[in-house]
Amino acid sequence: MKKIFHKISSVTESIEKCVVFCSILLMMVNSTANAIGRYVFGKSLFFSEELNQFLIVAITFIGFAYAVRKGRNIRMTAVYDSLGYTAKKIVSTLIAITTGVLMLYLAYKAIFYVIELKDLNRLSPALQFPVYIIYSIIPVGFGIAGVQYLITFFMNITHKEIYLSYEVIDE
Repeated sequence: MKKIFHKISSVTESIEKCVVFCSILLMMVNSTANAIGRYVFGKSLFFSEELNQFLIVAITFIGFAYAVRKGRNIRMTAVYDSLGYTAKKIVSTLIAITTGVLMLYLAYKAIFYVIELKDLNRLSPALQFPVYIIYSIIPVGFGIAGVQYLITFFMNITHKEIYLSYEVIDE
């Protein structure tokens, strides 16, 4: 089972790294080109702000999945830190399963949102690009995050240690 989790984690990590890296790089190139165009040539790129908004969506949702993988998601630990080992294990396991199911549910609902955008044939104002293609990253991000939480759940029920993610053990 651990080999399957490792393979899933490895594949999704490669996707996450690629999307986040390329999005940040493209945002930097786009912003730099827009600034040069504005200050040197007196003309901004008409699509620059819109493209950066799309890239922020990608970075947000795929970056969230990456944060879950690395155990760097926001956690409220005031009560958790005062608990004993058994209570921490139970709380961590319950949080992983409930959050994993919630993320998969949100991915499911986001799919219908993307389908609705496709049916509306909504185009972005500047680029005239179908927005459903851009927003299709939302269910992907939620789905990957959900899978990561479910892997964490299974790691917690099959191992003695308390897992915050597949890669991170609570110390």
